[in-house]
Amino acid sequence: MSAMLPEANTIASSDRLSDALRRAIEQVNTLVLGKPKEIELAFACVMAGGHLLIEDLPGLGKTTLARAMAATLGLSFQRLQFTADLLPSDILGVSVYEANAQSFRFHPGPVFTQLLLADEINRAPPRTQSALLEAMAEQQVSIDSRSHHLPDPFFVIATQNPVDLAGTFALPDSQLDRFLLRLSMGYPDAAAERAMLAGEDRRQMISHTQAVFGTNDVLQLRQRVGAIHTSATLIAYVQRLLAESRRHPGIQAGLSPRAGLALLQVSRAIALLRGRAHVLPDDVQYVFPAVASHRLVTQADTEDRDTLALKILSVVAVD
Repeated sequence: MSAMLPEANTIASSDRLSDALRRAIEQVNTLVLGKPKEIELAFACVMAGGHLLIEDLPGLGKTTLARAMAATLGLSFQRLQFTADLLPSDILGVSVYEANAQSFRFHPGPVFTQLLLADEINRAPPRTQSALLEAMAEQQVSIDSRSHHLPDPFFVIATQNPVDLAGTFALPDSQLDRFLLRLSMGYPDAAAERAMLAGEDRRQMISHTQAVFGTNDVLQLRQRVGAIHTSATLIAYVQRLLAESRRHPGIQAGLSPRAGLALLQVSRAIALLRGRAHVLPDDVQYVFPAVASHRLVTQADTEDRDTLALKILSVVAVD
C-alpha cells in the first residue's frame, strides 16, 4: 500500500495545479477584458521560463496585464519606469562604502524581484536597456566583479511604445532576442471597452486581487512543461520553419537555433495549457508569430516583421 502513495500524491498535485492554472487565467481575463489570446500567451511565456515584451500604443492595457499577472501569480513585484536619464545602477543596484564597517555593501536594485515590470523600456538609452541583458539571460547580475543571483522564478515583462513615437530608442537585436515572446495588445472590442468604461477602475480591482498561485506552483509548472513530448516529425517541421526564415524574400537574417528552441518550449507550454502531453503542429503555428516576428531582421523597404512571419507559416508544409 505504501508504494502507491508517491504516485497518488503526484496525481493530486497535478490536478491541483491544473485547476489553479485554469482559475488564474480566468481571473486575469476578468481584469484585462477582451484579450484571451494575449493572456494565454502571457501565461505560456511564464510557464516556458522566458520573458515577455508587450509593444503597443500608450493606454491599451500593457501595464494592466503585467500587474494582473503579478497579483494572480503571487510573485514579488517591482515596477521600474524607464526614462531617458535612467542609469544602469538604478536597475541593478550599487555598492556603497560604509564607514562603520570599512567596506562596501551592495544595495540591490529593483531587478531583485520575481516579476519585474520594465515599463516603456525603449524610452531609456541603449546603455541602460542593456543593463537587463545579463539578468534576463543568466538570472544574475555582476557588480564590482561579484555575481549576485536573482530570485527564482525571475520573469521580466517589458512594455514599449512603437519606435516612431517621440522619445524612443529602438531595442537592439541582441536584447530583442532575450524576449521569448512579443505581443501587441491592440484596441479592445466594443463589448470589452463598454464593460471597462462602465465598470470598476482596473487598478482598484487589481489591488484587491487574491493570488491563485505561488512560487512553488510556478516552478512545478515549468517542470511539467519540460516533460511535454515533441515528436521527431514535429521537430522536423520546426526545422523547416527555421530554414524558410533564412531564405525568405525580404529577410536579411532569419531565425537562429535558439529561436527554434524557444518555439518548441512555448509550444510545449501551450500544449500543457490545453491539457495535452504532446505538441501538435497547431500549437507551433499558434505561437510562431509571437516567437518569430521580433527576431527577424528585415531588409530595407520590405514588409513588416509580423506579415513576414505569417508568410513563412503559409509556405511551409506540415507534412
